[in-house]
Amino acid sequence: MSRGEVRQGYVDWLLRKSMLSAASSAAGSLSAVGGMMQNPFGNPDPRGAIERAPVWFTAYPASMITKPTESFLATLSDDALWAAFESLGIAAVHTGPVKQAGGISGWNATPSVDGQFDRISIGIDETFGSEQEFRRLCDVAAAHGGIVIDDIVPGHTGKGSDFRLAEMNVGDYPGIYHMVEIPPEDWGLLPDVPAGQDSVNLGVDTEYRLEQAGYIVGPLQRVIFHDPGTKDTNWSVTGPVTGADGEQRRWVYLHYFKAGQPSINWLDPTFSGMRLVVGDALHSLQHLGAGALRLDANGFLGLEPANGSGEPAWSEGHPLSDAVNQLIASMVRKMGGFTFQELNLAIEDIKRTAEHGADLSYDFVNRPSYVHALTTGDTEFLRLTLNAALEQDVQPIGLVHALQNHDEMTYELTHFAATHSTDHFRFRGIDRSGNELARLIRSELIDGLTGPAAPYNKTFTTNGISSTLTTICAAALGYPDLAELSPQQVESITRAHLLLAMFNAWQPGVFALSGWDLSGALTVDPGLIPEILSGGDNRWIHRAAYDLMDYEPAAAKSASGMPRGVSLYGPLPRQLADPTSFASRLRSILAVRHHCGIAVGQQLAVPEVSEPALLVMIHRLPDGRTQATALNFSGRPISGAARSEHFDVGAAVINLRTGQLIGQVGTDRTIHVRLKPHAGVSLLVTDPTNTRVH
Repeated sequence: MSRGEVRQGYVDWLLRKSMLSAASSAAGSLSAVGGMMQNPFGNPDPRGAIERAPVWFTAYPASMITKPTESFLATLSDDALWAAFESLGIAAVHTGPVKQAGGISGWNATPSVDGQFDRISIGIDETFGSEQEFRRLCDVAAAHGGIVIDDIVPGHTGKGSDFRLAEMNVGDYPGIYHMVEIPPEDWGLLPDVPAGQDSVNLGVDTEYRLEQAGYIVGPLQRVIFHDPGTKDTNWSVTGPVTGADGEQRRWVYLHYFKAGQPSINWLDPTFSGMRLVVGDALHSLQHLGAGALRLDANGFLGLEPANGSGEPAWSEGHPLSDAVNQLIASMVRKMGGFTFQELNLAIEDIKRTAEHGADLSYDFVNRPSYVHALTTGDTEFLRLTLNAALEQDVQPIGLVHALQNHDEMTYELTHFAATHSTDHFRFRGIDRSGNELARLIRSELIDGLTGPAAPYNKTFTTNGISSTLTTICAAALGYPDLAELSPQQVESITRAHLLLAMFNAWQPGVFALSGWDLSGALTVDPGLIPEILSGGDNRWIHRAAYDLMDYEPAAAKSASGMPRGVSLYGPLPRQLADPTSFASRLRSILAVRHHCGIAVGQQLAVPEVSEPALLVMIHRLPDGRTQATALNFSGRPISGAARSEHFDVGAAVINLRTGQLIGQVGTDRTIHVRLKPHAGVSLLVTDPTNTRVH
C-alpha cells in the first residue's frame, strides 16, 4: 500500500469519527420538519425555565461512586436516588460532561486535558455509560417531575479527529478553528516543537512578530490559565504536519484555555464551526432527550484586531459572541428546551446577553462575594455587588445561584478588574478603583482561605481557589487541620454551609448544589493524585469521589479513579432520616423557598444595615407580598436593623419557616432581627390583616 493510500485511509477513519460529520447528520434529520415551527424562541424566558426546574443537582461523572457494575448514567437513573432528590425539592440534574473528550494522536486516543471539557465527539464516553442509558435517565427524571441538563461547548473542541483533519487541510475542517497556515519561508519565525509534543505555546516575542507579519491578531485582553513558561500567550504552533495532499504545513492556532482546546471560529466563511456546535446541540435535545443545555465558555466567540491602536485584540464582550449566543439559545428554545451560560464577564455583559441569548446566566459576580462575606464576617462587598447588579437591572431571577461546582471558587472579579478597572467604588470608607478593589478582595480571600491557615485549599493560577465549599467554611471558621474535627466543629461547618445555601436559595432564580455539597466533601490530599496534578491543574483536589446513596461503602475510589473524599455529612438516606443533618435542614430551607414562590419573585432592594455581618435582601413575591431574607455572616450572635421604603409602617414581620409573628415594621420603616451565629431567617413583611404564610 502506498503512502498516499495510507494517508487516505487515515483521513477516511478521521472523517468517520469527526464531530462535524456527525453533527451535520443530526441537523439534517431535523431540517424542514413541521415541529420545528411551533415553539417561540426569540426572547429568553428565565421564568419559564425556573418553573420547569427551580432547583438543580450538579453531578460530575468522574467523581460519583456508582452502583456495583453500573455506569455513571445508569446509577444516576436510580429511582431511589431520584426519590431522595424529589424529597429535597431537586427538579433537574445537570450531568456534567459525559461525551467523548481528549484527543487523537495518530490512531490512538489521548486523555482529556480539562475534565472532559475538550470534546471530540457527540457520542457518550463509554466510561460514563451509553446513549441508551442517557435516554433512560431522561425518562426516570420525567417520572419524578424533573429534567436532565446536558453540556455543549461553543468555544472550543479537543484535539480530536476534527482538529487533525484541519491540520491535514481537509475540506472545511480548517474553517472550524481560529488557525492560520504559516508558509515554509516564515517557519524561521516559529519555535521548534519539543519531542513528544504536537504543539508549543508561543512566547510574547513570537506572538508580536507574527502579528507584525499579519498572520495573527496578537495578544488578547487576558491570558486565561496564564502559567509562565507553559502558557505565556493564547496562541500555539504545531510542528510540521503532512496533509492529505502530501504537503507539509505548520499552523498557528488560538486557544483561550489549554493548548489541547483549540478555539472555534464562528465567522469563518465555511461556517463549519457553527454547523458543528448547532448539530451537537440538536443531537443532545432530540436524540438524547435533554431538556436544557449548559453553554460552556460561551463568552469568547468573537475575535477582532485592535487596528493598530496598540491595544489587545477585542476578544471579550464582543457583539459576535452575543449574536452566536442568540443563535444557539434560539435554536434550543425552538426545540422546546432552555439554556444557561457560564459567562464570567462584567454585569453589563450578563445584561446584554440576557436580552436575546441564554435564558439563564451563572452568578459569577456574587459567588466570590458571598465567600468573602463568610471569610471576613462583613457583608459590605456582597452588598456592593448585589446592588451593582440591581443598578444594571440584572435581576436574580435570570441567574443560577450555586454552591460548589466542578470549577475553582473563581475570584477573577472581571466586572471590577477589567470592565470597571478605572472606575471608583466606595468601600470601607475609601474610594477605590475597580482594579484596586479586586486586588484587595482577592488578597483577603487568599489570606483567609489558603496558606498555613488552610493548607487543604490551593490557589489555581490567577483564576481562583481550588476548594470544596465545605473546606471554605472550615477555613473561614479558622480550622487549619481537618484530620480530627470535633463534632462541635463539624456542626459549625454545617451551619456555615447552610447559611450559604440560604443566601443562594432565598432569592429569585435557580438554586444549584453538587454532590460535594450534599456529602460535605473535603479536598483530596494531593499526595493521592500526583499523576493527575502533574500538569499543574490543582482543581482536581476539590473533585473527590462521593457516594450519595452508600452504593459502595468499601469503594476507595470512583470508576474514573478519583479517590473517595472524606464526607462530613454521610450518605443521603442516613441524612434524610436524621432531622439534624445537613440534607434535612437544607430540605427545610428549600421548602420555605418553594412555598413562598421566591424563585420567580423580583428583587427590590439590598439595603444598608446597622450591623456589618448582616445581609438583608428584599423581594416582591408572585402574589404581590413582600419577603425579606436576613442572614448573619459572622460566627457571633447579632442584633441588627435594616430600613427600606419597601417596608410599610406597621406591617407584620413573620418567620416564614415557623409562621410566628416576630415583630412589626417601625415608624421609620425599619425591621429588627436577632440572629444566632451563621444563621438566617426568611421573613414575610405584610399587612397585618393578610398574615397567611403559604
